[in-house]
Amino acid sequence: MASNRPTGRPRGPNILVTGTPGCGKTSTSSMLANATGLRHINVGEFVRTNELHDGWDDEYSCYIVNEDKLCDELEDTMCEGGNIVDYHICEFFPERWFDGVVVLQTDNSVLYERLTARGYSGRKLSENMECEIMQVVLESARESYKPEIVMAMQSNTVEDMDRNVETLKGWIDVYARTRSVQ
Repeated sequence: MASNRPTGRPRGPNILVTGTPGCGKTSTSSMLANATGLRHINVGEFVRTNELHDGWDDEYSCYIVNEDKLCDELEDTMCEGGNIVDYHICEFFPERWFDGVVVLQTDNSVLYERLTARGYSGRKLSENMECEIMQVVLESARESYKPEIVMAMQSNTVEDMDRNVETLKGWIDVYARTRSVQ
């Protein structure tokens, strides 16, 4: 994954971890943050805490994110570097923010179990399942960011998550070594 952010010496790479709800974004991001010391930004939590929304969507039982307010609020933090951003939508974030984009993918049977355990049903469940089947998030990431920084990773088991974290730690180490010689 190559850097596409302006020059400077940030404290580490910015990584976007995205994927369909239930694919393990928050768990993987937390594990990676603990393993690397990078800052984990759970966008859903960040939006709630900072009131960066335009109200509540009863049909989907979630806040309606104000993308402009969110991006404005994150700008300085992202310019510092060293962030792991965890969110299920990726295309509205500025391309220049990220050095790596990780799209977590989960087998349909595993995802179905995870989402129903969360209480998803009806339209919310079926739309999220369709998104994973049609690889909507992966395609969105590939259209929104340079292809060389987008990486798809399986996230069906704890072992997959552990392996993904180890792979990403290795990438971060290479990133740090590469940046230190520039």
